[in-house]
Amino acid sequence: MDNAALGIVRSYIENHLDKTDSKPEFEVFTVWKAKALQNWKFLISSTLPDGMYYELTFNGDRHEWYLDAYKKFENKVYPENIVLETA
Repeated sequence: MDNAALGIVRSYIENHLDKTDSKPEFEVFTVWKAKALQNWKFLISSTLPDGMYYELTFNGDRHEWYLDAYKKFENKVYPENIVLETA
């Protein structure tokens, strides 16, 4: 299951690289995964400096994979006391 998930994301990345650039070397890796009943959920990233991450879901009933690709725009830290004051 892990190899299939990583292969799907690697293929997606390779198919979406700029065709005019040389193909970079990169690795894909699992950040997090979970299994619930017959379904799997993976969060996957790569070593490319593009800010992308991928959510991959395996539907065990239909034996289908679903891929969502996301771009991280920002990572902010909020102290706990600020979060509590606005709630």
